[in-house]
Amino acid sequence: MPSTLPDGDPVPADGALPGSALEGLGTRPFAFYVHVPFCVTRCGYCDFNTYTATELGPGASRDSYADTAVAEVRMARRVLGDADLPVQTVFVGGGTPTLLAPDDLGRVLAAIDAEFGLASGAEVTTEANPESVDEAYVAKLREVGFTRVSYGMQSAREHVLAVLERTHTPGRVPQVVEWTRKAGFEHINLDLIYGTPGETDDDWRASLEAALACEPDHVSAYALIVEEGTRLAAQVRRGELTAPDDDAMADRYLIADDLLGAHGLHWYEISNWASSPEAACRHNLLYWTGADWWGVGPGAHSHVGGTRWWNVKHPAAYAARLAEGTTPAYAREVLAADDRRIERIMLELRLADGCPADLLDAAAVRRAVADGLIDPGPYERGRAVLTRRGRLLADAVTRDLT
Repeated sequence: MPSTLPDGDPVPADGALPGSALEGLGTRPFAFYVHVPFCVTRCGYCDFNTYTATELGPGASRDSYADTAVAEVRMARRVLGDADLPVQTVFVGGGTPTLLAPDDLGRVLAAIDAEFGLASGAEVTTEANPESVDEAYVAKLREVGFTRVSYGMQSAREHVLAVLERTHTPGRVPQVVEWTRKAGFEHINLDLIYGTPGETDDDWRASLEAALACEPDHVSAYALIVEEGTRLAAQVRRGELTAPDDDAMADRYLIADDLLGAHGLHWYEISNWASSPEAACRHNLLYWTGADWWGVGPGAHSHVGGTRWWNVKHPAAYAARLAEGTTPAYAREVLAADDRRIERIMLELRLADGCPADLLDAAAVRRAVADGLIDPGPYERGRAVLTRRGRLLADAVTRDLT
């Protein structure tokens, strides 16, 4: 089941934000994340806040979900007041967003546009599972205003998909990409996972090659994490599956970086490669560079001006609060200046542009340069940028630098 929410400070019933959060509102980019918490089945490795039909219970449904999400969009407008906040990006994630009808997704997008206005050229993304769409569905997505689709491919090997408990077949991905391109989408991402128990280096190469054969302009590649409370964690604990090996994970990352780079996709964030700056996921870049965003949906997180909050997790509790006209927020925290500095370092250091070197401990960053973890060229120009070796050790490097 999904992990528990963190504790925090109470949130006023009307969702009002502290004055510090509203200072400078409109001077920072603004985005929406919309969480769709439904899945047909739960994959064994997943601890996201998602629910199958049998887990959902009374008080919430797919059919009513768009109306509930629209109610939170309207609440966001009331909480944020009259500030001019053109929405730069919208990202619909899950779960499986494409279990909702495209017209439902379009209604949520239309509400965001009506309440805040979509900026000219706004990026509008939805995640999708390959088996959850057909040709007519993706054509309708384009019609209602989506500009980008991110498919959960994960692997091109059937035995790897079986361990992950993914239900699509490898041949489904090229088909849906073809439909998506035919519908007029210029930007298509494929998500891959490496390090699955039983996967070999050759399996991983085959998955990368299969993804590249689809000619996406963006690929995300994530190391498998065995999350506590998942079926995968239980299988590893019982010895039925072997836990991912750190050295193998590092090798797979290097294989990905080499193959993707050779095909014209270059890293711009540790786990993300794009064919051009225009192909990079602008929504995620806003997360990584300290923008403001409102997260709609059960369990969704939001951030405005150094205040972060998160919604109640269960769709029924979420719907009930909004029906009563009260905030669905469960708790919040106001980040202190040093917390914001550390978060900025943690996020920006993952980017190919790095972060300002003067944010870092000076002696530690000089050691990292000497150890080959920070690129000396950008450092001389005041930026701390991870080398390829530094990317492999990013978490440890970040701890040392802060």
